[in-house]
Amino acid sequence: MAFTKSLAEMEQSVPDSDARKRLAAFFDDGAFTELDKFLAADGEESSVAAGVGSVWTNTVYAFAQDVSVKGGAVNKAAAQKIKRVYELAAKNGSPVVGFFDSKGADINEGMAVLAEYNDIMKASAKISGVVPQIAVVTGVCAGCAAMIAAMADVVIATEKSELFLTAPFNNADGKLAGAGTAENAAKAGVVQILAKDADDALVKAKNLIASLPENNLDVGYIEGFNENDAAINASMSGADLISAIAAKGSVIEFGEKFGKAAYTALGVLNDSTVAFVATDKAAKLTSADAAKIARFVQFADLFSIPVVTVIDTEGFEGSSAAELDGSVRDCARLAQVYATASTVKVNLIKGKAFGAAFAAFTGADFTCAYENAQIAPMSPEAGKVFMGEDLVTSPFAAASLGMIDGVIDPADTRETLKNAVELFFSKNENVKRKHANFAF
Repeated sequence: MAFTKSLAEMEQSVPDSDARKRLAAFFDDGAFTELDKFLAADGEESSVAAGVGSVWTNTVYAFAQDVSVKGGAVNKAAAQKIKRVYELAAKNGSPVVGFFDSKGADINEGMAVLAEYNDIMKASAKISGVVPQIAVVTGVCAGCAAMIAAMADVVIATEKSELFLTAPFNNADGKLAGAGTAENAAKAGVVQILAKDADDALVKAKNLIASLPENNLDVGYIEGFNENDAAINASMSGADLISAIAAKGSVIEFGEKFGKAAYTALGVLNDSTVAFVATDKAAKLTSADAAKIARFVQFADLFSIPVVTVIDTEGFEGSSAAELDGSVRDCARLAQVYATASTVKVNLIKGKAFGAAFAAFTGADFTCAYENAQIAPMSPEAGKVFMGEDLVTSPFAAASLGMIDGVIDPADTRETLKNAVELFFSKNENVKRKHANFAF
């Protein structure tokens, strides 16, 4: 049977949905090329809109679910649109942004919809580490969709959105235990950035795109930020220190609600994005802190983003509860990520660096310390108990043993770190050769 609809009739069957309006608000000047515009649009709207356009002049592929269309139900056509976004993004080396707002699968497709979800997961996994993936949750994101969103490199969620695997359950008193809320997801480390509403989430996603490389081969430069001239001193918190080091207004914090003894953020240094880590909170590092840092550094390493770590900690939390929470497991992963990361790694020991916490962050290309920093194989209390003496070492002694590269004045922090990142920016740890140039 011939397909007889005219272009005008086809256009009329694809109204300007909320999903298309969201994409228009996301892309520069509201302009984008829609992908698969008429797919499954024969007489009905699609629950997904997909397109490609520019965000801060960077090419970006995006899809948006529309909860106003059949509750945003995911069916075969919707899945095909989403998969094509991933495939084209990989071919062209461009980031993917997905706007999640759906109440679930299209039950009319029965069990077949599980295969569609699985195909989306495989498409996402295939490009993981190739191009940045950002998930923006603005409504309900449940079950398989929650897993797909969490597979992204960064998850941004609005405060009133919901993200969960199974339907939220109530406590014995009948009150909701916070399950399924964006707040809970942030505390669990699933959501890295919370936004006030959909508009705020969109702005945060655009700013993140501007800060990230387009793909794993891109070495881009970030323009538009002014150099920082803030004073620096050794008593500053890690977060304040990073804010004073990075270019003005460039810091984007990750995981504020998760692993509160650690601070992670992207920022601009030397006109390039840098991944900043700080461990200077009052509490010792927990399994959540280790997992938070490891995931962040792993992400940075995938896209060759330099890592600058500010260390001031007495070590990892020690207790039966901590062990049951997985402290050994997550701390081992933290050490493994730092040891194997091939991106530029620069360490600044701002205060205390005791025991396993010092060892976990070793392997940096350059390590410096403030004059009053303290380095020791274990805490002073433990040293007195087990060794009968205080084992704390000054940074000068550590430097004489080759453990660090130098001792700096806080006032020189910014220039020292900038120079260190620049010095190792072109390093290559995967040098291949046929053989040595043998002597006669």
